[in-house]
Amino acid sequence: MALQAGGAPARRRRKDGVIRREAILDAGLEIFSSLGLHGASLDAIAERAGLSKTNLLYYFPSKEELYVAVLRRVLDVWLDPLQSLNPESEPADALRAYIRSKITLSRDAPQASRLFCLEVVRGAELLRAELEGPLRDLVEAKAAVLRGWIAAGRIAPHDPRHLIFAIWAITQHYADFAAQVDAVTGRSLDDPDFFEATVESTQRLVLGGLGIA
Repeated sequence: MALQAGGAPARRRRKDGVIRREAILDAGLEIFSSLGLHGASLDAIAERAGLSKTNLLYYFPSKEELYVAVLRRVLDVWLDPLQSLNPESEPADALRAYIRSKITLSRDAPQASRLFCLEVVRGAELLRAELEGPLRDLVEAKAAVLRGWIAAGRIAPHDPRHLIFAIWAITQHYADFAAQVDAVTGRSLDDPDFFEATVESTQRLVLGGLGIA
């Protein structure tokens, strides 16, 4: 009984720790995506997270460590939809779903895309290991899936990596350049009709280039 009683507080502490850590990461994303690494301060992030700076430093000992943790979480979220491409998938269905997922992320998590874009434009010094490791491995794995579809005549020949880059460029444009999209069209992805039109147009553009009706 004593062991059980002691276990409950420990579980609560772990749960509270997870909640605080997520709050810090959320606040870091908001501040970093607006001010960048050098413009952001731990004081501002702690205040936004509703914690003391001392409490923040318990979870992330430096601003750079917090920044990298935020970027890693961003990368995980943005790359997760790519996992769904597999050799058994119907190419048309899989690519349509992937494009919709990416544009949905541009609508629902634009700060994440903008922060990642800022880091890459700066040379991605703090994220280089992630890009050359997990990101490269995932892209190569999914490029192999696309090559298999090409070899089987299921899609028209196209360099798989350039295809993935093109989908990223088109879909994330609506997050990274949202102000430009709004200035030109007067609309945003928050408009359901514009969102669906964006999804359909991108799907037709990509699938048409791959010979899929």
